[in-house]
Amino acid sequence: MRKLPSLRAVRVFEVCARLSNISMAARELHLTHSAVSHQVKLLEDWFGQPLFTRHANGVQLTPAGAVLARASTLALDQLEIACEQVRSTRSRHVVRLAAPGSFMALWLIRRLEDFERSHPEVQLQLQTQGDLHDLVAQRIDALVVSAQPPWPRNVSVRTLFDDCSGPVCAPDWPTLPATPADLAGQPLLYTLSRREAWLEWGSLHGLDHELLDPGRHFDNLQLMLEAAVARLGVAIAPQQLVQRELLQGRLIAPLGFTAGPSCFALCVAQARTHEPALLALQEWMTKQVAAA
Repeated sequence: MRKLPSLRAVRVFEVCARLSNISMAARELHLTHSAVSHQVKLLEDWFGQPLFTRHANGVQLTPAGAVLARASTLALDQLEIACEQVRSTRSRHVVRLAAPGSFMALWLIRRLEDFERSHPEVQLQLQTQGDLHDLVAQRIDALVVSAQPPWPRNVSVRTLFDDCSGPVCAPDWPTLPATPADLAGQPLLYTLSRREAWLEWGSLHGLDHELLDPGRHFDNLQLMLEAAVARLGVAIAPQQLVQRELLQGRLIAPLGFTAGPSCFALCVAQARTHEPALLALQEWMTKQVAAA
């Protein structure tokens, strides 16, 4: 059994020692002057010696009080840190969300502040690596994909929006296409993650594959869009991920956007779909899509 004085008295003593004034300590602790003095007296009785000397302007630590003050401040600091760690572990749920880098940068991160404000109890950990196998194995908790059915039976899928893609270019692009066929011979930009984007789009418009010759490629969608703004060519991009550039007038979509067979979807393991943190993420994403 530990031989310790009242922890309440130690806490009161630590504040008095830090402020060197019992009245100021009483205000910080929201106690009366007499209540603070009583706790200090209890502690001095326990030690059998004074911890403070009193004077007109406050109190001063005795040598024994100085030893106790250093130890109590250190102990209470460590206790406060540990308590905060325990509270954080209890109150915040970590959700590991994997998604394509372009979706993260051009859709999710721009809205992340709203999620954190609406759901302070959930901490999202974002990563670009992950697939359906990682989801089922619980190496991640949620996954955003651009894919098409059929979906695995043990995965719950919430469709966010159709993967509508189309050509985008700078407003002053010198050869603006009026029809899909007008893109023949033009410099076409694409990303390595969607190598077949132009051919898929061309097939939807009945174009011969030979008419579309994708040229310069980029590691990610953001770089490709900046290249299109810089008039390096015509890019192909998902409508939902290029909205800001269109609204700002940095890019235009002269032929509009065409829905393909794929969609952007939020996936969670079927057995976990009703967990509060995952349910909050699903409902929030659905509302964001509706608002957009």
